Amino acid sequence: MAIHKGSCHCGNVAFEVETDLKDVYDCNCSHCSRKGFLLNFVPKLNFKLLKGKESLAEYRFNKKHIAHQFCTTCGVQPFGEGTNGEGNEMVAVNARCLEDVDLSSLSTQKVDGKSY
Repeated sequence: MAIHKGSCHCGNVAFEVETDLKDVYDCNCSHCSRKGFLLNFVPKLNFKLLKGKESLAEYRFNKKHIAHQFCTTCGVQPFGEGTNGEGNEMVAVNARCLEDVDLSSLSTQKVDGKSY
């Protein structure tokens, strides 16, 4: 486990997350595929918003289980919030928004979200 810093494009939203980036998901649903997300799900306790709460807006779609957070200035969606099947609060971090992470080194798992 390591602490990674991340942000939106303009820097108004910044965060840090403790994760091993072991499980990174490449989902083919209409939302994830259009935005090119690579998602890493972590317990909410492993995520800390450093700045920008006032710069965030929320988008929900389909079953509306995930609160996709995006910066109202640059439009980048660095993370989303929701609960897992056991009811635990989780954060879906967009690995593309993490600093100093070589995306080509990540082992991604394909997810068929299009079929849900």
